[in-house]
Amino acid sequence: MSTVAVVIADGILHFELALACELFSSAPPVPVEPWYELAICGTGDVRADGRFLLEPDCGLDRLALADTVIVPGWADVDEDPPADVVDAVRGAHEAGARVASLCTGAFVLAAAGLLDGRRATTHWAHTRALATRFPQVEVDPDVLYVDNGSVLTSAGKAAAMDLCLHLVRRDHGSAVANAVARRLVVPPHRPGGQAQFVATPVPEQHDHPLSELLAWAAQRLDQPLTVEDLARRANMSSRHLGRHFRSMTGTTPLQWLLTQRIRRAQELLETTDESVDAIAEATGMGTATTLRRHFNRTVGVPPDTYRRTFRRRRTDGLESGSA
Repeated sequence: MSTVAVVIADGILHFELALACELFSSAPPVPVEPWYELAICGTGDVRADGRFLLEPDCGLDRLALADTVIVPGWADVDEDPPADVVDAVRGAHEAGARVASLCTGAFVLAAAGLLDGRRATTHWAHTRALATRFPQVEVDPDVLYVDNGSVLTSAGKAAAMDLCLHLVRRDHGSAVANAVARRLVVPPHRPGGQAQFVATPVPEQHDHPLSELLAWAAQRLDQPLTVEDLARRANMSSRHLGRHFRSMTGTTPLQWLLTQRIRRAQELLETTDESVDAIAEATGMGTATTLRRHFNRTVGVPPDTYRRTFRRRRTDGLESGSA
């Protein structure tokens, strides 16, 4: 998935376009071979948000040769997207490209028929419009992004970054995605199923009731932490902690802990030769059986298979780089 083509046309939203370009065009903070090659594709100079003049690198025909096609959001969802863009996106998918929409780019994918019979999302303010105009699409208004394999959709703004990091995680593993997130100073992982509307997704002040707690817990994933442990550390009741957690992260304390443990297990599987038993202990899962059950349910493959996959990808990348 090394070639990424980003579609541009008049009325495109500049925020989603900019974050896709930043993530897929900038050199990764850790050695990765091959990294992405980015192409900006359109029929000519366009205006983003009516303010910025953009010049494409190549025409829309380039989409058919891309591994991944990114469709940023459109400002006016009440207007039909350009027919040539819709046709090019549909043709790229038929040619085997993975197609992902950011924010209201989902309206382009829906117009191309790529969301028919599929679950999808978009910015919460436009989910009703998407469902009304395209009743064959199963619109989920309550998630950050949806991964259907070769077709992916995200909610708006920050959720677009979550989806882009998810693509990096799929292609290069959790360790690389986390390194990219650190460079961008964004959370390394928010699950796609997390609620779109979170009162405080990321603590903006160090004195937030949970800001210190999350960092404290992340350093102790090898310990059998409970909700009571977290509540005691935060100096609040378990019920009060649950409300704060839901407000800030969109999920429960135990689900947040499980997510952190799984992501840590992914990093260890990718970067160490530790046994599954040792990784289970290091991530607080206790036993290899428990780790395998949660890992398989969350990631979709057993830990051993995951390790072999990313070891093979890394080996293949090094060999191609040497060649």
